[in-house]
Amino acid sequence: MAERAYFGRRYTLSASHRLHSDALTAEENSAAYGKCNNPHGHGHNYVVEVLVGGKVDPATGMVLNMVALDDAVRGRVMERFDHANLNLDSLFQNQVPTTENLCKAVFGLLDGAVEPAKLVQVRVEETENNFFEYGGTE
Repeated sequence: MAERAYFGRRYTLSASHRLHSDALTAEENSAAYGKCNNPHGHGHNYVVEVLVGGKVDPATGMVLNMVALDDAVRGRVMERFDHANLNLDSLFQNQVPTTENLCKAVFGLLDGAVEPAKLVQVRVEETENNFFEYGGTE
């Protein structure tokens, strides 16, 4: 069996969104999204957790250098989404910017960007009670 260790790191970002689908009627949007369908949107202070895995480098003793992970997350996620309206981002042009879809988007932006480690999972906390996880497709 191949050796595998994991390294996770947390980041925070603030962003706004409006949950609304053009495929639904006003009544269906209200029923599906409740107060999150407010025409003016609303915001969250998200906590984004990134988990990478891989072989521990014998020279460094690390799966991945923390600076490399920070650089990838900053350049691909934080600069794009922090203090942004998610509805205006091209990744959400054809989908509702739910936190499930944000989680998938973050995974997609980081996948392949943390080599030699492999991106294992992204977890996004929307509130103290709500969190979402995505680990890609098998």
